[in-house]
Amino acid sequence: MFKKNTKHQQPALISSVSDLPEKQRKRLENSWAGVFYREFFCRIDEEAFAVLYSDVDSRPNVPVNVLVGLEALKAGFGWSDQELYENFCYNLQVRYALGYDRLGDGDFEIRSLYHFRERLSKYNAENDINLLEKAFEQITDAQIVDLKVRTGMQRMDSSQMASNIVFASRLQLLVEAVQRVERILNETDKARLAEIFAPYTKDSAGHYTYRVKGKEALQEHLQKIGQSIHALLQDLKTAYADENAYQVLERIFADNFHLLETGPRPKENTEITSDCLQSVDDLEATYRTKGKGHYKGYVVNLTETCDPENEIQLITKVQVAPNNVDDGQLLAEALPNLQARTDLNTLVTDGGYGSEASDQALQEAKTVTLIQTAIRGAQPDPDKFSLSDFGIQQDEKGNPVMLTCPQGQTILVTPGHTTGWQARFDPALCATCPFQLEGRCRTQPQKRDPHYLLSFTLQEMRSAKRRQDYLAHTGDSHNLRSAVEATVRSVKHPFPAGKMPVRGQFRVTCMAIASAATANVRRIQRYLTAKMKEARVVNMTESASNTSLKAAVDSFFASAQAWLARWSKPRRTFQPGLGC
Repeated sequence: MFKKNTKHQQPALISSVSDLPEKQRKRLENSWAGVFYREFFCRIDEEAFAVLYSDVDSRPNVPVNVLVGLEALKAGFGWSDQELYENFCYNLQVRYALGYDRLGDGDFEIRSLYHFRERLSKYNAENDINLLEKAFEQITDAQIVDLKVRTGMQRMDSSQMASNIVFASRLQLLVEAVQRVERILNETDKARLAEIFAPYTKDSAGHYTYRVKGKEALQEHLQKIGQSIHALLQDLKTAYADENAYQVLERIFADNFHLLETGPRPKENTEITSDCLQSVDDLEATYRTKGKGHYKGYVVNLTETCDPENEIQLITKVQVAPNNVDDGQLLAEALPNLQARTDLNTLVTDGGYGSEASDQALQEAKTVTLIQTAIRGAQPDPDKFSLSDFGIQQDEKGNPVMLTCPQGQTILVTPGHTTGWQARFDPALCATCPFQLEGRCRTQPQKRDPHYLLSFTLQEMRSAKRRQDYLAHTGDSHNLRSAVEATVRSVKHPFPAGKMPVRGQFRVTCMAIASAATANVRRIQRYLTAKMKEARVVNMTESASNTSLKAAVDSFFASAQAWLARWSKPRRTFQPGLGC
């Protein structure tokens, strides 16, 4: 049964915190623990999580804000569950951050945290709603309002993030999948199929593949195990088709083999797609080659504010997707949410975010301008004009209306006969144009029509507009974008080598969101600490100034009093007959 936690709002008169000396108590309040409590813990809307619990009168739940806070601390500090629980029990800062001021209060079994994660995952699977993500956005929005953070300009960047899986070869994955199927069989089926399983169950999958040497031997083993898997899938389909291990074996067979009339044939490495199974324990992880690196897992996409007038920047959006998802697609998915929650009007990214998906999303957004610090793809020939050298006017739907050439001739754009758009320039002007005479202009006269024709597609036009925006802001946005790489590092830092201790897209997403929430808290703490130092310096300056003024005034009055005292004494008078 759901019950809201309000006990932390009434601190005990006698507690571990109140027993601290005044200096240490103030230091605790101003540390990360105090900021976490005020800026994160107290802002958690527990009512949003009530859907995870029963409406029937029963034992109340472990406080939701405590469980959400523990998830944030686990990710933010890179703790294991055991380290998290020990810190909860004995670390005064952790307990203070979670609203407890006495050791021993709020005790619960660690399995309650496991059950909470399970409920979150089940609710997400059924309703496609990540309650932890909703909580992060609600808390961040409140922080933005409270700290007066400008959200018009934001920047975005992505990075590879691995889940807790082994980097296994094709053969090793196939052997592991066969072993998993063997474990779910009843004793009768195990005995009946023992001959097929025998070569693959004598040792671990890693030891099996270790003994395979050379490319020819590898192909031979792939062929043999493909035949064995095909036979198992046919034999076990009726009784075990609903089992997860059988479904994994079925998928990995489809990923790695062609089924021909003569039997299965191993696919070449170049035939295997990036979304093929990378682990029998993480079915959503994908494969990606980026530069010279090869990655298995997910991509984390972060968005944060970047207005130069802000005294503090905050992470506003966290996304996690299989790592073969394009950056432009992530931008398109994030844009509606960012527009609804913030005043976004300028988005600064690198060259990877330019794509047809992002172009379409930006066109629908209308009020958001994308500024890229680079342009993906081949560079245009500098000796010839590209479409980006022409002035393009669009209507409300994003379709081209008018085109202005580099020489200044403006022409109405019309739809093409089959696809795309066309602009027909005046032959009298084009024939004498110096750019046309130099062979720089891409317009060409037609055989039956003397007009100089320029044809282009909607995708080419959007790419040209993107390049125009890039050229217009070259040199202005590099510094704004580059700082987001430090943000990415701060979120990934708790996880050595960028590898999270969990598997599956949902759990990786929760960990990334929790780490981002803790990163925001750390930023707020640094900001508040700097503000306190500034205030202290101002007070000291004013105090010193007041002291100097007081000393000058006191000195003046002391001198004045001495002068008055000297001139107010009665003067000695001369009397004849008396000695001097």
